[in-house]
Amino acid sequence: MSLGILFIISAPSGTGKSSLIRGLLQSKSLRDIKVSISHTTRVIRPGELHGEHYYFVSNKEFQIMIEQESFLEYAKVFSHYYGTSREFIEKMLLSGIDVFLDIDWQGAKQIRYKMPESKSIFLLPPSKDALYKRLRNRGQDSDTVIAKRMEKAVDEMEHYLEYDYLIINDDFTRAINDLTTIIAAEHLCLLHQKNKYGELISNLLKR
Repeated sequence: MSLGILFIISAPSGTGKSSLIRGLLQSKSLRDIKVSISHTTRVIRPGELHGEHYYFVSNKEFQIMIEQESFLEYAKVFSHYYGTSREFIEKMLLSGIDVFLDIDWQGAKQIRYKMPESKSIFLLPPSKDALYKRLRNRGQDSDTVIAKRMEKAVDEMEHYLEYDYLIINDDFTRAINDLTTIIAAEHLCLLHQKNKYGELISNLLKR
C-alpha cells in the first residue's frame, strides 16, 4: 500500500480556504482524504464544534503538549496558539490516507523542515477588495480586527513563493478543479507510482 501525501494549504483569513477544503471533501474524489484538526487556545466561535473544527484547549494544556513534543508545528497567531498533532498526521499517512493541513506560512515552514516530502499550496484572493468584502460579510470581527487582518494578509501573501503550488480563488468551481488536479498529479509522480506498483514494475522488467 502506498503512503498518503501531506498537503499543506495556506492563505490569508477570508480567502475562502475553509470553503475550498469542504468542497474538496464533498466532491467525488478517488482518494481518501482527511483534514487535520488543529489544537487552539482561542475561544470557540458560534457554530464551531470541539473536535470537528478545532480541539479547543486551555493555555496550560497547550503548554503541556508542547513540553511532550506532541506537535509537528505550533505558532502564536493573534494572541492565540495553534498546533498540529504529530500522532494524527503520521497515523493517517501510514494508512495511505491523504491529509490536508490548514496552517499559516510559519507553520508550513516548520512542517516542510520536518516533513520535506509534503506538498504545499498557497491560496490567493482575486483582489484586496474581494478579500475585504469577504471578511466584512462574515460578520464576526470589528472594523479594527478587520483592518488588522487586511494588514496581516499582505504580510502573509508575500510568502507565496515558498510554496509548490498557487491557486487564485476567483471562481470556486475552478479552484476545486485546480486542487483536485494537484492531488492527482502528485499521486502520479514517479516516486508514488513506483511505491504503489513496485511488484508490477519488477515483473515487467524481468528478462
